[in-house]
Amino acid sequence: MPSNLPSRQASSGISPSRRLKIWYGLLIFVLVVFIARLFYLQIIKHDYYRSTALSTQLKEYEVPAERGVIKAYENGATVPLVLNQTLYTLYADPIYIKDTQSSAKKLAAITKAKASDYAAVMRTPGTRYVVLAKRLSEEQRDQITQLKLPGVGTQPQDYRIYAQGSLASQLLGFVNSEGAGKYGVEQALNSTLAGTPGRLRAVTDASGVPLAASKDNIELPPSNGKDVVLTIDIGMQKQLETLLKAGLERVLSSSGSAVVLDPYTGAIKAMANWPTYNPAKFFEVKNQEVFNNGAVSSPLEVGSSMKTLTTAAALDLGVVSAKTTYYDPGKWHLDDHDITNIEEIGGPGTHSVADILNRSINTGATWLLMQMGDQTGMVNQKARERWHEYMTNHYQLGKPTGVEQGYEASGLIPDPNNGFALQLAYANTSFGQAMTATPLQMASALASVINGGTYYQPHLIDRTIDSNGNQDVKNPKTVLTGVVATKVSNDIRKLLTYVVKQHYLNGAAYLNFPSSYEVGGKTGTAQIANPAGGYYNGRFNGTYLGYVGGDRPEYVVMVRANEPKIGKYAGSAAAQPLFADIVHMLINNFNVTPKSH
Repeated sequence: MPSNLPSRQASSGISPSRRLKIWYGLLIFVLVVFIARLFYLQIIKHDYYRSTALSTQLKEYEVPAERGVIKAYENGATVPLVLNQTLYTLYADPIYIKDTQSSAKKLAAITKAKASDYAAVMRTPGTRYVVLAKRLSEEQRDQITQLKLPGVGTQPQDYRIYAQGSLASQLLGFVNSEGAGKYGVEQALNSTLAGTPGRLRAVTDASGVPLAASKDNIELPPSNGKDVVLTIDIGMQKQLETLLKAGLERVLSSSGSAVVLDPYTGAIKAMANWPTYNPAKFFEVKNQEVFNNGAVSSPLEVGSSMKTLTTAAALDLGVVSAKTTYYDPGKWHLDDHDITNIEEIGGPGTHSVADILNRSINTGATWLLMQMGDQTGMVNQKARERWHEYMTNHYQLGKPTGVEQGYEASGLIPDPNNGFALQLAYANTSFGQAMTATPLQMASALASVINGGTYYQPHLIDRTIDSNGNQDVKNPKTVLTGVVATKVSNDIRKLLTYVVKQHYLNGAAYLNFPSSYEVGGKTGTAQIANPAGGYYNGRFNGTYLGYVGGDRPEYVVMVRANEPKIGKYAGSAAAQPLFADIVHMLINNFNVTPKSH
């Protein structure tokens, strides 16, 4: 019987085969969208998402280079003065630290710091690296490692150990908390000693630990710094520092310097300053002036020790000879001021070139300067220009020597043609006032005068040695030949030995040296300049510039005593006895070669 109800096929309106096609189409569509999305993410946006992922997983570390060792000579062998000690820096990566309070508390218990300070640093926004502590011991490093705190690590860092304590501290300098050399050799040769740090870029795990097998890791190994061998003799340095301290304390001087120089190479054999400090504890120093190497960084008006160089210039120009005599008026009136002498010299009279040095005659040094201009009674332009030429180009004053020291000073030589009261100013320079120089500059200048006329650049570096053992020996560097003629060199030596002998005969018993050695020198006393103008009354610095040797000079010695409390003769009463102590030390302990006949 026919039914009035529609069939199932008729009631759905969609055949099974059509429904299947629709579902299949939807599935294809989803797959297409999914594939397109994957294509977009993995191909088109690959670099973006990769860099985003690496930004949270990629850490960059600096791998410190090992700083070079500083050595010096002792009994013919090289001995370390400055070594390295490995300590550890504690750091954190804030992105991995989930519980700052807990982590900070655990770390502070080991380092004895404040947990609240660590917690605050760990919350630093926008950074992947914060330093929590420095100079941690290996034991502390091990304790921290055992905590296995996510985002916390330690990094080794070399710190300097000064094996001889405060010995040669100003000469050596120190390395600050940022790893930079400051003062002395540490600053002057910072790049040589420091080397070049390496770099590690590493993908890390969720705890910030580098993954060893990631292709994104990049490692550049560090290039270690070079070792440096100094020209210093450690034994001589120790004795020089001892003598300097004792000599300054003897005359109630608060500070001073001394230099011992090889006149035939420019090698500095010892260089001392007082007071001193321990460079391993530089951060405890209250007065940073003590960091300065006064022998190279604190120029002063050197006083009458300058007369040696004035005499040498006059002899070299041929305007006088070593046996010249002249009439000294007792004073010169220049630019409305009088150039005078100390009372002991007496009034007007006939004197010799030797007297100018032995009796330290200011008017005699001025007379020598006048002869350079061929006009007695005036310090004319010719005299000033000639003397300026000797000071700056022959003796290299007024310019840095280039010695391997931080903060070397140039000193000051006045312009011969521009300035106020030029006749007076230049007369003053002839006996070591109205100009400044460092002890090292003066020692180097005298060396060039007494060694036959060659100026060698003063230096502290004997050689450098790289990590492969390759040595770079620093040969003596000749700056200038013909500083003075050979005859002038011999004449000056005779004049200076005459001065020492006469001072001994006049009561300076400490100048009694064995006759088999040649010792010459000259005192210097200079009023201390007042920054407001003029000079302080009753305040003087003392210097002594001399040498010791046998058939030829072996060591030049320059001594400086700042404001000794012994009256106005600071050169003869303070610096001269100290010079004598140093010369006796050199003869007795450091193989000065006696005369051959």
